[in-house]
Amino acid sequence: MPRTTTITKQWYQRRVRGEMKDEAATKAAAEQSEESEENAVSKRPKLNTMDKGLLYNLPSAKNYEISYMHRDVVEFCITTPTNFIITASSDGHIKFWKKSDEGIEFVKHFRAHLSAVVGLCATYDGLYAASSSMDKALKIFDVKNFDMLTMMQLGYVPSVVCFIYCYTRQQHLIACAKETEILVYDYLTSEVISTVTVHMSPVKCIQYSHPHRVVLSVDDKGIIEYWSSDTFKFENQSAMGKGLFKYKTDTDLFTFLQHKCTILNISISPDGKYFATFSTDRKIRVFNFLTAKLFRVYDESLAVATQLQQDEQLIPSIDFGRRIAQERDLEKVEQFRFSGIIFDDSSSLIIYPTLLGIKMLHLHLNKCVRMIGVTENVRFLSLALSFPTIKKTTYELSAVNNHIVQASHDPTLFCTGHKKNRFYLFSPREPDQTNLESDRDILNERPTREDIIAAQTDEKAKLASSTILHTTYGDVHMRLFTAECPRTVENFTTHAKNNYYNGVIFHRVIKQFMVQTGDPVGDGTGGESIWGSDFEDEFHRNLKHDRPYTVSMANRGANTNGSQFFITLIPTPWLDNKHTVFGRVIKGMDVIEKIGQAKTHPKTDAPYEPIKIMSVSVK
Repeated sequence: MPRTTTITKQWYQRRVRGEMKDEAATKAAAEQSEESEENAVSKRPKLNTMDKGLLYNLPSAKNYEISYMHRDVVEFCITTPTNFIITASSDGHIKFWKKSDEGIEFVKHFRAHLSAVVGLCATYDGLYAASSSMDKALKIFDVKNFDMLTMMQLGYVPSVVCFIYCYTRQQHLIACAKETEILVYDYLTSEVISTVTVHMSPVKCIQYSHPHRVVLSVDDKGIIEYWSSDTFKFENQSAMGKGLFKYKTDTDLFTFLQHKCTILNISISPDGKYFATFSTDRKIRVFNFLTAKLFRVYDESLAVATQLQQDEQLIPSIDFGRRIAQERDLEKVEQFRFSGIIFDDSSSLIIYPTLLGIKMLHLHLNKCVRMIGVTENVRFLSLALSFPTIKKTTYELSAVNNHIVQASHDPTLFCTGHKKNRFYLFSPREPDQTNLESDRDILNERPTREDIIAAQTDEKAKLASSTILHTTYGDVHMRLFTAECPRTVENFTTHAKNNYYNGVIFHRVIKQFMVQTGDPVGDGTGGESIWGSDFEDEFHRNLKHDRPYTVSMANRGANTNGSQFFITLIPTPWLDNKHTVFGRVIKGMDVIEKIGQAKTHPKTDAPYEPIKIMSVSVK
C-alpha cells in the first residue's frame, strides 16, 4: 500500500525548505536525543542540481503578478504547446491569448456559445481546441490561426469532451460523454466513428495519454476504465503498452469504491508514467499508469487543515474560518470539479490548489518543494502551466551565421478562481511593490451598468486617506492606507469623527522605540473598536515596520485590535505581521520626536507631564 502523507504541524514549519518526513521517520526522530536528531537532519534528502532545475522551470513568486477579466465567471483555462492560452467563461465567451517573452497578449474574443461552457479541451499537439456548452453545440477551433474551424449540433449536453488521436485513421477525433456512453466523432464530417460502452454510470472525466495511445474514462461511481484510441476498447498488453495490467483485480483501481468517494478530476503526466486524481474525500492519489498501482496519497481534507490550525495558527483565525466556510460552500456547487491537478513538464512534480494556496509536490522525493498564493484572497481552482517558449538569436561572426537557440525563461502558471471573473498569472516576478493592489488586476473589459453603479456607491463611501492629530506639542499629519487596511482605517476615522480621541493622552512613551495613545482610560487597558469588540488584523506585504514614523495598531495578540495605536521612532521589523500598519506620518515628525523625548515614569513609561490629543481632523 502507498504511504499516505497528511499535512502536519511539523510539515508546515518546514514547508519553505520542502521537507515532508513520513510518519515512521517522525516517530523515530521524536524518540532520539537532540544530538541524534541533528544527525538525522543532515541525512534528510535535499534537492540536487537536477531538482533545482525543475524548480527553475516553475513560477517562484509568492503572489500572482497580474490578472485579466472576462465578463462572467471564468470556468476553464488551458494552455497548448503552440504557446496559446484559451479561457472560457460561464456566459459562453472564449478568449485566445498568446504567450510572449514576459506575460501574455490578447489575441481574439469569440462569443462562441449562447449558454454556459461545460467543456474545453485541446489536442496533444496544440493545433486544435474544442468547447461544449449547455446549448448542445460543439465548436472546433484552429488554434494557430485563432479561427473557428467548424461546429456540430450534438443534440445533447456532453458532460465532458476530450480530443484523442487515432493512429489507424491518422487524425484527431473528439470523444463526447453522453450519460454512460462515449461517442467518438470525426469533427470534420460530424460522423460518429464509434460508441464506447464500458461504463454502467454517467461518465464524468476523460483523459488521453498520447505516449500510450490510451484513454482513461471515469464515471460518477469512481470506476476508471482504460481503452485504446485506435480500437476503442480494452486491448491486451501488446496492443496497449508493455507492462500494462491484465486484470483489474491486480490493480488499485477499486480504491474509490472502497472509500465510497467519486473522482472529480484526473490528469495524466506528459511522459505517461503516472496519472493523478482528486476525489470527493479531498485526497490526491497518484497511480502508476501501466500497473494502476497507487504510488502516493496526499490528504487535503478539511479535518486535517482544521487540526493543523488548532495546533498552530497558520493564518489569522478569522481568515481561516472564512476559508473553511468557502470550502464547504464550494463542495455544494458544480465548480468544485474544476479543482484541478497538473503535472510539470518533467512529470516529476504535481501542482494543485488547496484552501491554503497552491502546492507543488516532488513525487520522487515526497516533498512539498514550493507553495504560492498562500496570502491571496482567492480560492484557486483550474490550473494550467505554460510551455517553454523559444526565441532565436542570430550572430554573424567572420561572415558565418551561427544560429543560437535560446529558451526564454518565463514559466507561468494560469489559474481560475472560485466565483471570480478573472484568471490569474503566477510567474517568477512578484507584483510591482510600488503600485497599489488594484494595479495588477487589469480592467480589460468594459464595465457593466451594475459595475458603474457600484463604483459610484463606493466613491461616495470612500474612506478618508489622511488625517491630522492636533496634540499639545503640535500637529501630526498622517497618510492612511485605505486600500490595504479598510477596516482599520474605518475604525480609526470613525472614532476621530466621533471625537473619541479628543483629550486622550499618550500613555506610553519609550525612547528610541515608539509613542502610544488611543486609550480613553489612559493606562493602556481601555478602548474598544467602533463595533464594540475586537477586530481582525489586516497585514499587507507592502506595509512593513521598515521606517520610523509608522502608524500601527496596538493589540493584546492576534486579531485583538481596538482603539489604541502607536507611532514608531525607529524601524521595528520584529513587529511585522504582529501589528497592523495603517498609516505613515508625512509631516510633523519633529512633534513625534519631541513626544519621544518626554520624561517618563520608569515603571509605566507614562510621561510625567500629560501629552494630549486635543482633536483629530479627517480629510
